[in-house]
Amino acid sequence: MGSLGWRRALAIGAAAMCLVAAGCGDDEDETTSESAAAPPATSEAAATSEAAATSEAATSEAATSEAATSEAATSEAMSEPASSEATDTGGGAAAGGKVGVILPDTKSSIRWESFDRPLLGEAFEAAGVEYDIQNAEGDKNRMASIADQMITSGVTVLMITNLDSESGAAIQQQAADAGVQTIDYDRLTLNGQAAVYVSFDGVKVGEAQGDGLIKCIEDKGVENPAIAVLNGSPTDNNATLFKQGYDSKIDPKFDAGEWTEVDDQSVPDWDNQKGGQIFEQMLTKANGEIDGVLVANDGLANAVVAVLKKNNLQIPVTGQDATPEGLRNILAGDQCMTVYKAVKDQAAAAADAALALLAGEEPDTGGTTIEDTESGRQVPAVLLDVQPIFRENVKDVIDDGFVAAADVCTPEVAEACAELGIQ
Repeated sequence: MGSLGWRRALAIGAAAMCLVAAGCGDDEDETTSESAAAPPATSEAAATSEAAATSEAATSEAATSEAATSEAATSEAMSEPASSEATDTGGGAAAGGKVGVILPDTKSSIRWESFDRPLLGEAFEAAGVEYDIQNAEGDKNRMASIADQMITSGVTVLMITNLDSESGAAIQQQAADAGVQTIDYDRLTLNGQAAVYVSFDGVKVGEAQGDGLIKCIEDKGVENPAIAVLNGSPTDNNATLFKQGYDSKIDPKFDAGEWTEVDDQSVPDWDNQKGGQIFEQMLTKANGEIDGVLVANDGLANAVVAVLKKNNLQIPVTGQDATPEGLRNILAGDQCMTVYKAVKDQAAAAADAALALLAGEEPDTGGTTIEDTESGRQVPAVLLDVQPIFRENVKDVIDDGFVAAADVCTPEVAEACAELGIQ
């Protein structure tokens, strides 16, 4: 067990012993919800909010059974709606200090409310760490306001998934001025001051997408295919890394004349509706003659699929995030692949990093760094690996507890699920 894993185990054990003995202080969990303003999310966000309001006995159970709690959190992730505006607070003071987390939105991907929020909450609960998780709802001013409130309330570590590097860097500067350390969660803040960056290897994500599209085109037997590229947000450094990865795979095809690139555009703010409009314009411009689409994530892929269906077309489309919607599209033959990122591992790694900072130590990255291309700074980084998912291994995502079979195997794809042993 590494140094962080050992420290985390000690923190979990200490929290459990204190709670069993008589409690380690005032652990008061509360959740505020403005459901009228929130789009549908998942039961997991609701389940986590309810868990945050339970008795010390429930908190003790979370502290002594982290693995079971995390698995349950992910397997229930898509059952019923909850408010994305919820403020999740909880945990104890066993590890000292308080962690604030600001997630970016609810529109770019369902992952933030369905998976990241509950999994981060479970990880902090298990470690006995006081925490506050909120969502900026795609609003930079809202994120800045939340950050200001969290810093004022006394967080000692602030974790953000920025909406763009400029606003994220301003938040990190404010935090630094107040003596608060920051963590970049999932997206690197260029010109920022994060003590550590916790994410998946974005270049490998893109490479998996590029290799995936090549495989799918070859499986279809299409010669000299016309390919469209739909990138993520130009203000998201992750989208830059994804593109770097898939361009390294598909550009040689274009350069050799084996493939023809019909268009390459980015989607502002990962907006799925805008993505659908952009692709529809691509398709019209190409007179409907597109043989494959490199798409940056499952939300945008679903928008592309909708346009293709409207035009009675079914061609290879890539994605990312292994959402239930993306997996259903794969089983239905409307999407050729996605990329699975085990968010439970990312949440656990982020919690470990926060624990280290709370203890006055440097997070254990094994010496890994990522370059801030704006400042030239080498940022300590935890970069997790990813897995490409095609029809034949959709079951891997479900077996890992990321999504429930019931949320994927709707009547439309029930036959495919049965064929693949998904139940």
